Amino acid sequence: MTVKVRIAPSPTGNLHVGTARTALFNWLYARHHGGEFILRIEDTDLERSKPEFERDIIDGLTWLGLHWDNGVLYRQSEHVATYRSHLQRLLDEGKAFWREFTTDEKAALAADGRTPRDSIICLKEPDDTSIMFDDVIRGRIEVNARRDVGIVSLAKDLDTPLYNFAVVIDDLEMGITDVIRGEDHISNTPKQLLIYRALGATPPRFAHLPLILGPDRSKLSKRHGAVSMTEYRKDYLPEAMMDFLAHLGHTYPEEIMTPEALIAGFELANVHKSGAVFDARKLDWMNAQYLKRMSPSAFKSLVGHPELDDAAVPIMTERLERLSSVDTFSYLWEEPRYEADLLRWKGDDRARTLKALSEVALLADRAALTQDDLDMLAADHFDGTKGSVYWPLRVALSGLDKSAGPMDILAVIGPERARERILTAISKLQ
Repeated sequence: MTVKVRIAPSPTGNLHVGTARTALFNWLYARHHGGEFILRIEDTDLERSKPEFERDIIDGLTWLGLHWDNGVLYRQSEHVATYRSHLQRLLDEGKAFWREFTTDEKAALAADGRTPRDSIICLKEPDDTSIMFDDVIRGRIEVNARRDVGIVSLAKDLDTPLYNFAVVIDDLEMGITDVIRGEDHISNTPKQLLIYRALGATPPRFAHLPLILGPDRSKLSKRHGAVSMTEYRKDYLPEAMMDFLAHLGHTYPEEIMTPEALIAGFELANVHKSGAVFDARKLDWMNAQYLKRMSPSAFKSLVGHPELDDAAVPIMTERLERLSSVDTFSYLWEEPRYEADLLRWKGDDRARTLKALSEVALLADRAALTQDDLDMLAADHFDGTKGSVYWPLRVALSGLDKSAGPMDILAVIGPERARERILTAISKLQ
């Protein structure tokens, strides 16, 4: 049997990092087994589903490199007739019934801000039997149908299916062989198995992934920082994000791996049962490794400065972790702005700082500055205190208290621009 998996996000919000990780694991599983990876948009919640959220989901998955195999998107809202047919069949066979709401239940719905309804379609109440399934990740799970599940709601009416029913019908119609999803769906599985049973259909295999946790080991949420993939796209390379997410809850032998290696090494048996902590510092580190591996031309194009000399690239990639921080290197392509007091090294007064920069300017006028020149200047005129020479020179060249070293900056901007910046610094001090 050809493996066929799906990712089925609801367009009721932007693509969540947890949904992206679930999509990635499905994609890796499908590619590992030579199967199909399907994108399905679950938009039966018509009030909350928005086109802009669907676009964000599609853009996010595309950016991550998760290309799905169905050319035309499958949207639940376009398959109402299919749901209606299956619902009518269950009603005709006596396996489902119209459940009438009481006055109190209608009042409770209204109080909860939901639209009061007269009735709802439900699955016939299950008997007192066990529902068992073998989760590929978690092993055997067993619940009592009557005590733990009870009556399962199927649809608000023949044209408005509810989540559990629509999911089952979709997976049957699409021939899904494996349902790989978050562990928060475990409670839905027994309900869906009862629906499969009523339909006389064979359910797919189930595998429930561990949740992604914040640093405090609670479920990842906005209070931990960004959770939307849109926000991560501003800072990270897609290859780095894919690699990072692939390691969240799955054991791999190495930390930096190509998509091909991730596919080859993916096994549901290597998926953890416990939650995976989202470590932003680890993501920063991984992104930095990928930035370092870029060619100079690709990197300069990425950051929007193709005019830079190739010498600028290692200066940036050795220090850059997030793409949004690229402007901290603006001194490589534009004149820095800073206050005069920033030029002073620790306890040095303005006179000592002015002397240091004036001596450096004299050296720069005679020949290209070298590190030996600066070291000798510090030894001969500043009691061997290199900070008194290097600090004001670095600030003059970068305008920052934290930047690349002055010799590195000199190699990029050249001696003429360096002399101009040194003279500017001297005028600030005067």
